[in-house]
Amino acid sequence: MVTFLSPKELAEGVSKRARARRVQFNFTQRELAERAGVSFGSVKRFEQTGEISLKHLLRIAVVLNATDDFESLFRTSRYQSVREVVESKKIKQKKRASGNDS
Repeated sequence: MVTFLSPKELAEGVSKRARARRVQFNFTQRELAERAGVSFGSVKRFEQTGEISLKHLLRIAVVLNATDDFESLFRTSRYQSVREVVESKKIKQKKRASGNDS
């Protein structure tokens, strides 16, 4: 069974895992902020609410050695069936055809 999380739940999960990683690295919030080049308030808010800019999240991920997680974000998934391959090719052909109409 697949469970879908809300954006808020996803953000809270990411912030909890980031906090656990920070603790594992034995960094205080202030040390992480300094190393990442973000404000202490941003780190504190992120860990409490899950809210942070993408730019700051990426800086924190670099310091916490978690950039690989971003490498797989939005990657094209592999096809699960022949039907998916056929449908994908139809969509690509439609896009090319509509692009030639201008």
